[in-house]
Amino acid sequence: MTAIRGISSMATRQLLGELAAMYGKLSGVESRIESVGGVDAAKRVQADEPFDVVVLASDAIDKLQQAGKLAGSRVDLVRSGVGIAVKAGSPQPDVSSEAALKRAVLAAPTIGYSTGPSGTALLKLFERWGLADIQSKLVQASPGIPVGSLVADGKAALGFQQLSELIHQPGIELLGAMPAGAEINTVFSGAVCATSTQPAAARELLLFMASPPTADAKRRQGMEPA
Repeated sequence: MTAIRGISSMATRQLLGELAAMYGKLSGVESRIESVGGVDAAKRVQADEPFDVVVLASDAIDKLQQAGKLAGSRVDLVRSGVGIAVKAGSPQPDVSSEAALKRAVLAAPTIGYSTGPSGTALLKLFERWGLADIQSKLVQASPGIPVGSLVADGKAALGFQQLSELIHQPGIELLGAMPAGAEINTVFSGAVCATSTQPAAARELLLFMASPPTADAKRRQGMEPA
């Protein structure tokens, strides 16, 4: 058997590396999972690049399923929440309630957000708040570039990104998760790609990644089991 080849979005990079290593020790099967921007990952699966597994936000997985790019049903792996960060050493605004977070957003000169599903959900939240004039303050990270790095470099005063990515970013202070009423949660799912030459082995890997023994690793990486 050749190594299982996978692709994922950046939000699950650290977790999948840990789970792949765990599975390798248990099964002797090697897994190599490349992590890139979620939009790029979906495009590469859509273009029939030969992967065994793909891990993306569940809605992106569903679109690939509808396009006939997957073999079998999706496997939900984790629930991932969005966190909020500022540059290390800078003032830390109150974000403990939805009203406080709205005030912090209005006060911030620049706001960083991602190209992924959490970024889309954040824009919908701002729309719900009626912040029509906020566009000039928004700084969108390029695919594969962490929002946290924009915050660390001073390009965004307030940054919103998957907590799993922010906890590994140097140069920032994590303010916490989104407050009650403004939560942004994404389910990340895996599936066997239609291009896989070893679909049974790929399915076994995904089932392991969804199994109870992986729960502690998921929580260490800022996520919860799906």
